[in-house]
Amino acid sequence: MADITSVMTNNPCCCKQDTPLKDVAQMMIDNDCGMIPVVDDDNKPVGAVTDRDIATRIVARGKDASSAKAADAMTSPIKTVDTSTSLHDATCVMEAEKIRRVIVVDGEGKLAGVAALADLALAGKNEATAHVVKEVSEPGQR
Repeated sequence: MADITSVMTNNPCCCKQDTPLKDVAQMMIDNDCGMIPVVDDDNKPVGAVTDRDIATRIVARGKDASSAKAADAMTSPIKTVDTSTSLHDATCVMEAEKIRRVIVVDGEGKLAGVAALADLALAGKNEATAHVVKEVSEPGQR
């Protein structure tokens, strides 16, 4: 069975907790993505900022987006999988955590990639993608 590295985006752009949120949003535009991992000085993921995080935690609450940092909007802690995780196990994590993207780390816990539902779909994993979409989309708490 294939592992998560067969569908993930390698070496995704990332930011630090003190990165201006405007720059994080620009990274999303430049990289055509909806999530930017937040890493520490050792390149280990400590959180993630999604376009939804920006909308719900900053804009909807009336916070000043021009002075906000990644840490102000990020989700933390985050669930990660390592590069040896099977596609099946990765989809199980996505289902259980109700997430549409999962951050992939290497053996040292450093950022290695990001896998999204779209990656599964593009890889022709239609059945797995449909199942994950159904589970992730079910109302309820994470």
